[in-house]
Amino acid sequence: MNKLELISALRQKAHLTKAEASEVVKIFFDSLTDALKNGERVEIRGLCSFFIKNYKSYTGRNPKTGKKVVIPAKKLPFFKCGKELKERVDF
Repeated sequence: MNKLELISALRQKAHLTKAEASEVVKIFFDSLTDALKNGERVEIRGLCSFFIKNYKSYTGRNPKTGKKVVIPAKKLPFFKCGKELKERVDF
């Protein structure tokens, strides 16, 4: 399912216009992104949680040349599946 399919499903089930459903999805994604940018953990009980993992700088290798390259520290979003979602998928 992609974003357009999600909007379509929301529109049909909640009896919203396409613009209203699109706005709801936009608000959800924007709120999720803002919370993660602020370092907050987002938890949707029974479904999943999102949080930021901090990775330290390390030395890697360029696969073409074999030269050592310094990889800078970075922050990446992490998704963790909830127990209820696991049980629903593993039917």
